[in-house]
Amino acid sequence: MGNRAAIYLRVSKGERHTENQRPDIERVVAMRGLELVAEYEEKASAARVRPVFDRMVRDAHQGAFDVLVVWALDRFGRSMVGNLQAVLDLDRCGVQVVSVRETWLDTGSAVRPLLIAIFGWVAEQERVTIIARTKAGLRSSARTARTTRRSWTASAVSRARTSRSPRSRAPSWKIVVIDMQ
Repeated sequence: MGNRAAIYLRVSKGERHTENQRPDIERVVAMRGLELVAEYEEKASAARVRPVFDRMVRDAHQGAFDVLVVWALDRFGRSMVGNLQAVLDLDRCGVQVVSVRETWLDTGSAVRPLLIAIFGWVAEQERVTIIARTKAGLRSSARTARTTRRSWTASAVSRARTSRSPRSRAPSWKIVVIDMQ
């Protein structure tokens, strides 16, 4: 592996600062004799669109750096599986991931094959679980004759429009506003 390093800093709220992460990350970069070539700093929730994270992954795929140093794995995102998938993706493009807080997370060390195998297995188990839950939910919906968002038909919509509920006989807001004028 080369010695070109990038750092990724993230806080989830705009009013928080990444400055508490920076000294530890820079210390690891210096101790390993790495050349800092890129910094990615993000102030966004992991549940939302993260353009800086996406740019970092794109740059990794283009070979912009060899090592990514993060303060903690949870800075990648909220989901353990999503974080593991990100680490696996970076590993596939030849980027070593080093975490300051999780010293065991060093995909460039001798335990790399073990870590990658465990991460891959956990991600696969989560995928299997999600598929099983989705199928169970669909079977349950079919048994109870409930419709899902995707299965609304024209007849279901027409039944809803012609229902005799008190709400369907109520005047529209437009008529109420006109009457008030």
